[in-house]
Amino acid sequence: MLAYLPGFAPWIVAGVLSSFDWRWGALGGLVTGLLMMLNDRRRGIGFDALVLEISTLAYFVVIGAVSVARPDSSLAGHTDVISFVWLAATAWGSLVVWSPFTLGIAKRQTPREYWDTPGFLQVNNYITSAWGAGFTFIAVSLAVAGAVDAPAWVGITAHVVGLVAPAVYTKVYPARVQARLMALAQAPGETQPSVRAVQ
Repeated sequence: MLAYLPGFAPWIVAGVLSSFDWRWGALGGLVTGLLMMLNDRRRGIGFDALVLEISTLAYFVVIGAVSVARPDSSLAGHTDVISFVWLAATAWGSLVVWSPFTLGIAKRQTPREYWDTPGFLQVNNYITSAWGAGFTFIAVSLAVAGAVDAPAWVGITAHVVGLVAPAVYTKVYPARVQARLMALAQAPGETQPSVRAVQ
């Protein structure tokens, strides 16, 4: 579960700096994302495993350009909603093209021989769906909260629920699948499945 946290570092940096100025937030997110991308490439990680990172850079390039061109834009007060809409689109879009964004993280923890197995892809489809649902929930909640001028705790609660729920699912679901496969492997007369394929 902790393996997913670094991928969100640019968004965290941007969120902190945006409280001072959204231009600094965009720049901070872009620089953080770029440094992480360069580090991943130096470690030999291919672009196909960097879907979230590439999407992150694209977001901060776009939002950075808007913030510099129109620093007084009304979008400045809605970057929180926009960022989660972008993340949700990244998650759902990656599923549409059969390349769930969590594959990039999973491939760093799983031997290459398991990458093309059906179980590996299926687990990542479910995990990516969980994150997509979480991002969508936050985006919608923040948009509604902003529209009705809800108190700050509503937005905070939406962030917590929308991020903690998929994080817990990411930890629990693969473990359950692995336990089920191990039980099948130990059953008499059963063909031993590839347990590592779901990690």
